[in-house]
This record gives sequence, structure tokens and C-alpha cells, in this order.
Amino acid sequence: MAGDQTPRPAGEPDDYPSGAGQGWTALSYLIGGMLVWGFIGWLVDQWLDTGGVATGIGVVLGMAGGIILVIRRLGTPT
Repeated sequence: MAGDQTPRPAGEPDDYPSGAGQGWTALSYLIGGMLVWGFIGWLVDQWLDTGGVATGIGVVLGMAGGIILVIRRLGTPT
């Protein structure tokens, strides 16, 4: 019967978020990467007085890193 089934514990390696959870996870990786690496680039700009070049590079690197994390975390499950 349906009541006899034991629930699967959360946090297993094959426990992927579904639906909206995947979207929020992807969005947070992308925004987080841009913010963190953009801030690091801004700090380098302040240190070296490069006029915003390092901030732009940091944002681009953060976006690339976020995309890599999204692909690794939310890619097709095996």
C-alpha cells in the first residue's frame, strides 16, 4: 500500500532540485558569481586604478564561472 513506503532521505547524491528549484539555483549561481567576482574586480580597480577594466573582467569571469557551476550541478543526471 501507499502508506507502507518509507520516505527517501533528503541530501542523497542523486537528489536534484526540480522545477522552480532548478531555476532559482541557476539564477543564484549566475548572480552570485557576477557579484563576487565583480566585487573582486572592483577591489583590483581601486588598488591599481585601472578605470573599471578589472571590474568588467571580474563580472565576465563570474558569469562564466556561474555557467560552469550550473552545467555541473544541474546538467542531465546520470
